[in-house]
Amino acid sequence: MSIVARIVWLSACALTGLATLSATAAPPCTADKDECVRWIALGSGARSFVYSTYALDGRNEAITRALIVIHGTGRDVDTYFRTAAAAAFLAGALDDTIVISPRFASNNGKTCKDRLAADEVNWPCNGNSWRSGGVAAGNAALTSFDFMDEVLRALARKDVFPSLKSIVVSGHSGGGQFVARYQMANRVHDTLGVPVRYVVANPSSYAYPDANRPVAGSEDFKPFGDAASCTGYDRWPYGLHDRGGYSSRVDDAQLKQQLVARPVTYMAGELDTLRGAALDTTCPAMAQGANRRARAQAFAGYIGQSYGAQHPFMIVRLCGHSARCMFTADAVLPILFPQL
Repeated sequence: MSIVARIVWLSACALTGLATLSATAAPPCTADKDECVRWIALGSGARSFVYSTYALDGRNEAITRALIVIHGTGRDVDTYFRTAAAAAFLAGALDDTIVISPRFASNNGKTCKDRLAADEVNWPCNGNSWRSGGVAAGNAALTSFDFMDEVLRALARKDVFPSLKSIVVSGHSGGGQFVARYQMANRVHDTLGVPVRYVVANPSSYAYPDANRPVAGSEDFKPFGDAASCTGYDRWPYGLHDRGGYSSRVDDAQLKQQLVARPVTYMAGELDTLRGAALDTTCPAMAQGANRRARAQAFAGYIGQSYGAQHPFMIVRLCGHSARCMFTADAVLPILFPQL
Protein backbone atom coordinates (compact mmCIF):
# COMPACT_ATOMS: atom_id res chain seq x y z
CA MET A 1 0.00 0.00 0.00
CA SER A 2 1.37 3.39 -1.03
CA ILE A 3 1.91 6.18 1.48
CA VAL A 4 -0.98 8.15 -0.02
CA ALA A 5 -3.28 5.12 0.08
CA ARG A 6 -2.27 4.43 3.69
CA ILE A 7 -3.07 8.04 4.69
CA VAL A 8 -6.48 7.81 2.99
CA TRP A 9 -7.17 4.49 4.74
CA LEU A 10 -6.14 5.83 8.18
CA SER A 11 -8.26 8.95 7.68
CA ALA A 12 -11.27 6.83 6.79
CA CYS A 13 -10.74 4.69 9.89
CA ALA A 14 -10.49 7.80 12.08
CA LEU A 15 -13.69 9.25 10.65
CA THR A 16 -15.47 5.93 11.16
CA GLY A 17 -14.28 5.86 14.75
CA LEU A 18 -15.48 9.41 15.38
CA ALA A 19 -18.87 8.61 13.87
CA THR A 20 -19.21 5.57 16.11
CA LEU A 21 -18.18 7.58 19.17
CA SER A 22 -20.67 10.33 18.43
CA ALA A 23 -23.42 7.75 18.03
CA THR A 24 -22.73 6.00 21.31
CA ALA A 25 -21.44 8.78 23.58
CA ALA A 26 -23.77 11.75 23.31
CA PRO A 27 -22.50 14.91 25.01
CA PRO A 28 -24.16 15.97 28.27
CA CYS A 29 -27.30 18.07 28.02
CA THR A 30 -26.63 21.12 30.19
CA ALA A 31 -29.42 23.60 29.38
CA ASP A 32 -33.03 23.85 30.51
CA LYS A 33 -34.50 22.73 27.20
CA ASP A 34 -36.84 19.99 26.03
CA GLU A 35 -34.10 17.51 25.15
CA CYS A 36 -32.92 17.58 28.78
CA VAL A 37 -36.37 16.67 30.14
CA ARG A 38 -36.84 13.09 31.40
CA TRP A 39 -40.21 11.92 32.71
CA ILE A 40 -40.54 9.80 35.85
CA ALA A 41 -43.62 7.56 36.01
CA LEU A 42 -45.30 7.68 39.42
CA GLY A 43 -48.11 5.18 38.96
CA SER A 44 -51.73 5.40 37.77
CA GLY A 45 -50.64 7.47 34.79
CA ALA A 46 -49.15 10.24 36.94
CA ARG A 47 -45.71 11.60 36.14
CA SER A 48 -43.24 14.35 37.06
CA PHE A 49 -40.14 15.44 35.20
CA VAL A 50 -36.50 16.07 35.89
CA TYR A 51 -33.86 17.89 33.94
CA SER A 52 -30.94 15.53 33.43
CA THR A 53 -27.60 15.73 31.65
CA TYR A 54 -28.02 12.16 30.36
CA ALA A 55 -30.92 9.86 29.55
CA LEU A 56 -32.32 7.64 32.29
CA ASP A 57 -33.26 4.73 30.05
CA GLY A 58 -30.21 4.06 27.87
CA ARG A 59 -27.18 2.06 28.97
CA ASN A 60 -24.34 4.38 29.95
CA GLU A 61 -21.19 2.73 31.25
CA ALA A 62 -19.30 6.02 31.59
CA ILE A 63 -21.39 7.31 34.50
CA THR A 64 -19.78 6.67 37.89
CA ARG A 65 -21.49 9.40 39.96
CA ALA A 66 -24.91 11.03 40.22
CA LEU A 67 -25.70 14.45 41.63
CA ILE A 68 -29.31 15.39 42.38
CA VAL A 69 -30.03 19.04 43.21
CA ILE A 70 -33.45 20.05 44.60
CA HIS A 71 -34.75 23.55 43.85
CA GLY A 72 -36.08 26.03 46.39
CA THR A 73 -39.56 27.30 47.19
CA GLY A 74 -39.61 29.35 43.98
CA ARG A 75 -39.59 26.09 41.99
CA ASP A 76 -37.00 27.55 39.58
CA VAL A 77 -35.76 24.15 38.50
CA ASP A 78 -34.21 25.61 35.33
CA THR A 79 -31.91 27.86 37.35
CA TYR A 80 -30.95 25.04 39.69
CA PHE A 81 -30.19 22.69 36.82
CA ARG A 82 -27.87 25.25 35.24
CA THR A 83 -26.18 25.76 38.61
CA ALA A 84 -25.69 22.01 39.07
CA ALA A 85 -24.31 21.66 35.54
CA ALA A 86 -21.94 24.58 36.18
CA ALA A 87 -20.71 22.88 39.34
CA ALA A 88 -20.08 19.67 37.39
CA PHE A 89 -18.13 21.63 34.78
CA LEU A 90 -15.98 23.30 37.42
CA ALA A 91 -15.30 19.92 39.04
CA GLY A 92 -14.33 18.38 35.69
CA ALA A 93 -17.15 15.88 36.20
CA LEU A 94 -19.54 16.42 33.29
CA ASP A 95 -18.42 13.30 31.45
CA ASP A 96 -18.73 10.79 34.31
CA THR A 97 -21.52 12.33 36.41
CA ILE A 98 -25.23 12.43 35.67
CA VAL A 99 -26.70 15.67 37.02
CA ILE A 100 -30.43 15.73 37.81
CA SER A 101 -32.82 18.46 38.98
CA PRO A 102 -36.42 17.35 39.71
CA ARG A 103 -39.34 19.75 39.32
CA PHE A 104 -42.07 20.02 41.94
CA ALA A 105 -44.55 21.90 39.78
CA SER A 106 -47.51 23.71 41.31
CA ASN A 107 -50.56 25.45 39.90
CA ASN A 108 -53.43 26.61 42.09
CA GLY A 109 -54.54 29.25 39.61
CA LYS A 110 -53.61 32.06 42.00
CA THR A 111 -50.22 32.31 43.68
CA CYS A 112 -48.61 29.38 41.83
CA LYS A 113 -49.09 29.16 38.07
CA ASP A 114 -46.64 26.61 36.68
CA ARG A 115 -47.67 25.25 33.31
CA LEU A 116 -48.46 21.56 33.74
CA ALA A 117 -48.09 18.98 31.00
CA ALA A 118 -50.62 16.20 30.47
CA ASP A 119 -50.73 13.91 33.53
CA GLU A 120 -48.02 15.92 35.29
CA VAL A 121 -48.38 15.83 39.08
CA ASN A 122 -49.54 19.07 40.68
CA TRP A 123 -47.89 19.60 44.06
CA PRO A 124 -49.65 21.94 46.53
CA CYS A 125 -48.55 25.55 46.37
CA ASN A 126 -47.86 25.45 50.10
CA GLY A 127 -44.14 24.72 49.97
CA ASN A 128 -44.16 22.87 53.28
CA SER A 129 -46.13 20.07 51.63
CA TRP A 130 -43.66 18.98 48.97
CA ARG A 131 -40.68 20.04 51.11
CA SER A 132 -41.66 17.60 53.84
CA GLY A 133 -42.95 14.57 51.97
CA GLY A 134 -46.56 15.74 51.70
CA VAL A 135 -49.17 14.43 49.29
CA ALA A 136 -49.88 15.59 45.76
CA ALA A 137 -52.91 17.73 44.97
CA GLY A 138 -55.83 15.40 44.36
CA ASN A 139 -53.80 12.25 44.99
CA ALA A 140 -53.44 11.32 48.67
CA ALA A 141 -51.54 8.13 47.79
CA LEU A 142 -48.63 9.98 46.17
CA THR A 143 -46.03 12.07 48.04
CA SER A 144 -43.05 14.17 47.03
CA PHE A 145 -40.72 11.66 48.72
CA ASP A 146 -42.20 8.90 46.54
CA PHE A 147 -41.08 10.96 43.54
CA MET A 148 -37.52 11.05 44.89
CA ASP A 149 -37.63 7.31 45.60
CA GLU A 150 -38.37 6.70 41.93
CA VAL A 151 -35.52 8.97 40.80
CA LEU A 152 -33.11 6.99 42.98
CA ARG A 153 -34.45 3.66 41.72
CA ALA A 154 -33.92 4.82 38.14
CA LEU A 155 -30.29 5.64 38.92
CA ALA A 156 -29.74 2.31 40.68
CA ARG A 157 -30.64 0.24 37.60
CA LYS A 158 -27.55 -1.81 36.79
CA ASP A 159 -28.70 -2.37 33.22
CA VAL A 160 -28.60 1.39 32.65
CA PHE A 161 -25.78 2.62 34.92
CA PRO A 162 -23.58 -0.43 35.58
CA SER A 163 -20.60 1.69 36.73
CA LEU A 164 -22.46 3.97 39.17
CA LYS A 165 -20.67 4.10 42.53
CA SER A 166 -22.02 7.21 44.26
CA ILE A 167 -25.24 9.21 44.53
CA VAL A 168 -25.37 12.64 46.18
CA VAL A 169 -28.81 14.09 46.99
CA SER A 170 -28.49 17.83 47.65
CA GLY A 171 -30.78 20.78 48.08
CA HIS A 172 -30.62 24.49 48.81
CA SER A 173 -33.10 26.63 50.77
CA GLY A 174 -36.51 24.94 50.34
CA GLY A 175 -34.65 22.11 48.63
CA GLY A 176 -32.40 21.90 51.68
CA GLN A 177 -35.50 21.41 53.81
CA PHE A 178 -36.60 18.63 51.48
CA VAL A 179 -33.25 16.83 51.69
CA ALA A 180 -32.94 17.23 55.47
CA ARG A 181 -36.27 15.47 55.98
CA TYR A 182 -35.93 12.97 53.13
CA GLN A 183 -32.57 11.87 54.52
CA MET A 184 -34.16 10.81 57.80
CA ALA A 185 -37.44 9.46 56.43
CA ASN A 186 -36.78 7.64 53.17
CA ARG A 187 -37.07 3.88 52.99
CA VAL A 188 -34.90 3.18 49.94
CA HIS A 189 -31.49 4.27 51.24
CA ASP A 190 -30.34 0.74 52.10
CA THR A 191 -32.01 -1.01 49.15
CA LEU A 192 -30.34 0.59 46.13
CA GLY A 193 -26.97 -1.15 46.04
CA VAL A 194 -25.31 2.24 45.52
CA PRO A 195 -24.04 4.45 48.40
CA VAL A 196 -26.12 7.60 48.90
CA ARG A 197 -24.93 10.78 50.62
CA TYR A 198 -26.94 13.91 51.40
CA VAL A 199 -26.04 17.61 51.33
CA VAL A 200 -28.28 20.11 53.12
CA ALA A 201 -27.62 23.78 52.32
CA ASN A 202 -29.23 26.89 53.81
CA PRO A 203 -32.70 25.59 54.78
CA SER A 204 -35.04 27.70 56.90
CA SER A 205 -35.81 24.89 59.35
CA TYR A 206 -35.15 21.31 60.43
CA ALA A 207 -37.14 18.47 61.97
CA TYR A 208 -35.80 18.25 65.53
CA PRO A 209 -35.87 14.74 67.02
CA ASP A 210 -37.08 15.93 70.46
CA ALA A 211 -38.47 18.94 72.33
CA ASN A 212 -35.12 20.65 73.01
CA ARG A 213 -34.24 23.86 71.19
CA PRO A 214 -31.21 26.18 71.21
CA VAL A 215 -30.97 28.81 73.93
CA ALA A 216 -30.44 32.22 72.37
CA GLY A 217 -26.99 33.66 72.99
CA SER A 218 -25.43 30.38 74.14
CA GLU A 219 -24.50 26.92 72.96
CA ASP A 220 -26.97 25.27 75.31
CA PHE A 221 -30.19 23.42 74.48
CA LYS A 222 -33.23 23.16 76.73
CA PRO A 223 -36.87 22.07 76.45
CA PHE A 224 -38.65 24.79 74.51
CA GLY A 225 -40.06 27.30 76.96
CA ASP A 226 -42.93 28.75 74.93
CA ALA A 227 -44.77 25.58 73.94
CA ALA A 228 -48.11 26.95 75.17
CA SER A 229 -48.24 29.82 72.68
CA CYS A 230 -46.12 28.22 69.93
CA THR A 231 -47.89 24.90 69.70
CA GLY A 232 -46.45 23.93 66.31
CA TYR A 233 -42.81 24.02 67.38
CA ASP A 234 -42.63 20.22 67.74
CA ARG A 235 -45.03 19.24 64.96
CA TRP A 236 -43.85 17.99 61.60
CA PRO A 237 -42.03 19.44 59.72
CA TYR A 238 -40.39 21.25 62.68
CA GLY A 239 -40.49 18.21 64.97
CA LEU A 240 -41.66 14.61 64.84
CA HIS A 241 -45.22 14.94 66.14
CA ASP A 242 -48.36 14.77 63.98
CA ARG A 243 -46.59 13.53 60.87
CA GLY A 244 -48.56 12.85 57.71
CA GLY A 245 -47.74 11.68 54.23
CA TYR A 246 -44.57 9.69 53.60
CA SER A 247 -42.90 10.37 56.94
CA SER A 248 -45.79 8.80 58.85
CA ARG A 249 -44.79 5.41 57.40
CA VAL A 250 -41.75 5.36 59.73
CA ASP A 251 -41.94 5.45 63.54
CA ASP A 252 -40.06 7.93 65.74
CA ALA A 253 -37.33 5.50 66.75
CA GLN A 254 -36.56 4.60 63.15
CA LEU A 255 -36.52 8.24 62.07
CA LYS A 256 -34.01 9.10 64.79
CA GLN A 257 -31.84 6.11 63.94
CA GLN A 258 -31.79 7.03 60.25
CA LEU A 259 -31.13 10.69 61.02
CA VAL A 260 -27.97 9.74 62.87
CA ALA A 261 -26.75 6.82 60.76
CA ARG A 262 -27.06 8.15 57.24
CA PRO A 263 -24.21 10.29 55.83
CA VAL A 264 -25.13 13.95 55.50
CA THR A 265 -23.20 17.21 55.31
CA TYR A 266 -24.81 20.37 56.62
CA MET A 267 -23.62 23.68 55.25
CA ALA A 268 -24.54 27.33 55.61
CA GLY A 269 -23.49 30.47 53.83
CA GLU A 270 -21.28 32.71 55.93
CA LEU A 271 -23.48 35.67 55.01
CA ASP A 272 -26.87 33.93 55.20
CA THR A 273 -27.86 35.84 58.32
CA LEU A 274 -30.62 38.14 57.05
CA ARG A 275 -34.39 37.82 57.34
CA GLY A 276 -34.97 38.28 53.62
CA ALA A 277 -34.97 35.61 50.90
CA ALA A 278 -38.20 34.02 52.17
CA LEU A 279 -36.79 33.13 55.58
CA ASP A 280 -39.37 31.23 57.64
CA THR A 281 -40.17 33.59 60.52
CA THR A 282 -43.01 31.61 62.09
CA CYS A 283 -42.59 30.81 65.77
CA PRO A 284 -41.70 27.11 65.18
CA ALA A 285 -38.85 28.20 62.89
CA MET A 286 -37.69 31.07 65.10
CA ALA A 287 -37.45 28.58 67.97
CA GLN A 288 -34.56 27.02 66.03
CA GLY A 289 -32.52 30.22 65.73
CA ALA A 290 -32.56 33.77 64.46
CA ASN A 291 -31.39 33.04 60.90
CA ARG A 292 -30.41 30.22 58.57
CA ARG A 293 -26.75 30.13 59.53
CA ALA A 294 -27.56 30.04 63.24
CA ARG A 295 -30.18 27.33 62.73
CA ALA A 296 -27.83 25.14 60.70
CA GLN A 297 -25.04 25.42 63.24
CA ALA A 298 -27.40 24.73 66.14
CA PHE A 299 -29.06 21.69 64.55
CA ALA A 300 -25.81 20.06 63.39
CA GLY A 301 -24.27 20.67 66.80
CA TYR A 302 -27.27 19.35 68.70
CA ILE A 303 -27.64 16.03 66.92
CA GLY A 304 -23.90 15.58 67.27
CA GLN A 305 -23.67 16.20 70.99
CA SER A 306 -27.01 14.63 71.99
CA TYR A 307 -27.33 11.74 69.52
CA GLY A 308 -23.74 11.05 68.52
CA ALA A 309 -24.23 11.93 64.85
CA GLN A 310 -20.98 12.25 62.92
CA HIS A 311 -22.24 14.74 60.34
CA PRO A 312 -19.83 17.38 59.02
CA PHE A 313 -20.92 21.00 59.21
CA MET A 314 -19.26 23.71 57.16
CA ILE A 315 -19.70 27.44 56.69
CA VAL A 316 -19.13 28.43 53.07
CA ARG A 317 -17.13 31.65 53.07
CA LEU A 318 -18.49 34.77 51.38
CA CYS A 319 -21.79 33.11 50.41
CA GLY A 320 -25.22 34.39 51.37
CA HIS A 321 -28.52 32.79 50.39
CA SER A 322 -27.36 31.72 46.94
CA ALA A 323 -27.36 28.22 45.50
CA ARG A 324 -24.92 29.26 42.76
CA CYS A 325 -22.43 30.61 45.32
CA MET A 326 -22.79 27.60 47.60
CA PHE A 327 -22.68 24.79 45.05
CA THR A 328 -19.86 26.20 42.91
CA ALA A 329 -17.56 27.06 45.84
CA ASP A 330 -14.17 25.34 45.71
CA ALA A 331 -14.67 23.86 49.19
CA VAL A 332 -18.05 22.36 48.23
CA LEU A 333 -17.18 20.73 44.89
CA PRO A 334 -15.40 17.71 46.48
CA ILE A 335 -18.51 17.07 48.58
CA LEU A 336 -20.85 17.15 45.60
CA PHE A 337 -18.45 15.16 43.40
CA PRO A 338 -16.60 12.79 45.77
CA GLN A 339 -13.48 10.98 44.66
CA LEU A 340 -14.20 7.30 43.95
